[in-house]
Amino acid sequence: MFKLNFKIALRNLWKNKVFTLINIGGLGIGLASCLILLLYVAYEMSYDQQFTHQEKTYMAIDNLTANGQTTSWPWTPAPMAREIRDKIPGVAYTSHSTFPENILISYQHNNFKKSAVYAEPDFLKILDYKFIRGNPATALQEVNTVILTETLAKSLFGNEDPINKTVRLGNAEDLKVEAVIEDIPLNNSIRFDYLLPWALNEKHNPSLQELNWKSNVCMTLIQLKDNQFFNQVNSQMKGIYKRNRTISSSEAFLHPVSKMHLYDKFENGKSTGGKIDQLRIFLVLAFCILLIACVNFMNLSTARSEKRAKEVGVRKAIGSSRKSLISQFMLESMLLAFIGMLVAFTLLELSLPYFNGLLNLNLVINYKDWKFWSTLISLTLLTGFIAGSYPAFYLSSFEPVKVLKGFNTAGNSSLSIRKILVVIQFTFAACLIVCTAVIYQQLNYVRNKPIGYNKAGLVAISAEGKLRTKSQLLLIKDQLLKSGAVTDVTYFSQSLDEGGNNTSDFSWAGKKLTDVFIFNYRQAGYDFTKTTGAKILSGRDFSPKYQDSATIIMNEAAVKIMGLKKPVGTVIKYAGQPLTIIGVMEDFVMESPYKSAEPMAISYNMEEINTIIARLNPNQNVSSSVSKIDNIVKMMNPDFPVERHFADESFDMKFQNEKLLGTLSNWFGGFAIFISCLGLLGLALFMAEQRKREISIRKVLGANNLNIITLLNKDFIKLVAIGNLIAFPVAYIIINNWLASYSFRISISVLPFAIATGLSLFITILTVSLQSVKVIRSNPVDALKYE
Repeated sequence: MFKLNFKIALRNLWKNKVFTLINIGGLGIGLASCLILLLYVAYEMSYDQQFTHQEKTYMAIDNLTANGQTTSWPWTPAPMAREIRDKIPGVAYTSHSTFPENILISYQHNNFKKSAVYAEPDFLKILDYKFIRGNPATALQEVNTVILTETLAKSLFGNEDPINKTVRLGNAEDLKVEAVIEDIPLNNSIRFDYLLPWALNEKHNPSLQELNWKSNVCMTLIQLKDNQFFNQVNSQMKGIYKRNRTISSSEAFLHPVSKMHLYDKFENGKSTGGKIDQLRIFLVLAFCILLIACVNFMNLSTARSEKRAKEVGVRKAIGSSRKSLISQFMLESMLLAFIGMLVAFTLLELSLPYFNGLLNLNLVINYKDWKFWSTLISLTLLTGFIAGSYPAFYLSSFEPVKVLKGFNTAGNSSLSIRKILVVIQFTFAACLIVCTAVIYQQLNYVRNKPIGYNKAGLVAISAEGKLRTKSQLLLIKDQLLKSGAVTDVTYFSQSLDEGGNNTSDFSWAGKKLTDVFIFNYRQAGYDFTKTTGAKILSGRDFSPKYQDSATIIMNEAAVKIMGLKKPVGTVIKYAGQPLTIIGVMEDFVMESPYKSAEPMAISYNMEEINTIIARLNPNQNVSSSVSKIDNIVKMMNPDFPVERHFADESFDMKFQNEKLLGTLSNWFGGFAIFISCLGLLGLALFMAEQRKREISIRKVLGANNLNIITLLNKDFIKLVAIGNLIAFPVAYIIINNWLASYSFRISISVLPFAIATGLSLFITILTVSLQSVKVIRSNPVDALKYE
């Protein structure tokens, strides 16, 4: 029986080639889109899952209440790890480590600026990386040692055995290679190229050995003996700051390492989501696209019901049961779904390299993974079942006597269902168009919002090696200006767009002892505001005309929380040292462009400079100017590779998530609309064929082509209009909730809804009209000669 049904299914598909191709194309694109999105979601969900005991591994998060709000971050004091290990029961291991920092590492003539992390020995017990060479039991215990990742070891030593060989750190200190570990997977939040002992960090920075609970300088990892101790440990963590510091507005809590990537957003001291919200959107998008493809199949199958009616009537008349007919139609659906999956698989393989480049990822299909095959088979069966269920039950319900007498099967019920399905398709399409338009509006709004300085034409150069001394910094400034490549040069303690380096150690007249205010604290050189384009609102910039060793510049946000009415000339204190405010500058966005600028203080201190900032000469060729800058830096600092970047490029990196959301919404929204158009094309083809005689009669009676096109478009336009009316309130709720998470947000205007209306109507009219032309151009005699 199955063999017979299979032959009939193949014969029907071959007989109706156009509808078969439209169905296979729609299902193929729908399944391919769904698979790509599911691959991406699976990749993101696999972040930080590689460790043996990841389910009981946590990081300490500091909830700091200051400036009238609670801020959560993973930066903690250096003594915290030891305090937890010694005084809180239920803890197996603790470790403090630095966040990754690019430091030069060299072997003979091989020099690489790679990401380094300083960590305690227990770091490797908590995060059990696989050792290729060396002993994990003794790793990170000696001061002048280093652990390399496999790729870095290969780059430095080639095929030589790296163990016990000597490398040079920062062109200043020799280290012995004690181990090599596997490369850190891309889907790991804690990434580095080599590990250094924490003892070496203390050697370079002796202050780290002090029990200083004021400075947050490292990340603290905690692994519990068992998760039954979680509530007990988390409760004791809460008061750890106040137990070690008389005045503190900080509280600590445990956050799973496995959730570092997906749940990185905190509000009022509680985890409220993050990347996971975006993944939920993509999951919904994946299955909605697949649903649209299934709706296409239903639409076209029921639209062709008149041609299948006689077949159903004859088969029922000769004894076929409804169950066997349902099996026949479901087999056709499953066969189409299987062919569609083959098309989807081909599209997936062809498009994956492009999407990897677009997403800057390395998504791969793991053919050895049973989860992949089970997902693939499940999707195929699910698609076949959903797509074929309604047509199978609908077509098998025809009564043989009525259909064989010429009963019109395309009655009101079938027509109503098809209309509902078309409305569903275009409701989703219109919703996607509105949401994508708002995402791009919000992204452009925040991108173009004033950030307090002019990032265009600014180049940041890393100051390291010989360039760390004041004399060399002044010399390179002179050389850069003489070259004509730049017009202005200044110095800064870090990159302009980089966070960190916060302090609560400022005090001033009128500040209460119990008040806690957090300032971004930076150091700069002369001509800072002139070079960066920052605006001084009152007072002056740092200048060689004055003695600025004990002066400071504040931004508007800092002056506001300090309550200073005449700030210029006011003496404040930092760590007990007096500083005179010489200027107030406009708020300067350094961290998130989606939030209000944080209070910031900048002092003049050439000993803390890590970045040289230069403004390119607008009258010179950019490539030529950059080449001159590189040559000067390399000449003055030959032992280090030139490390520079454009300020606007690094600032754009802050919009990575929103750009990704916009790009994927754009692409897959386009796929959803294209699939809807395929269905509309097939439906229009059927409707035009079905009304061929009516169109011929109208042409004979004098109707012109425009009248007939309008007639054929009218019904579809009504359905699309209804779809838009349903989509708009749904889209408004979705985008309003999405925008609510941003401090700076656009107001929802009529424009996205107008774009959705115009675009959906244009697509509908174009699709239906192109398909109608064939019928309109046909000779009416051909359709009427048998009447």
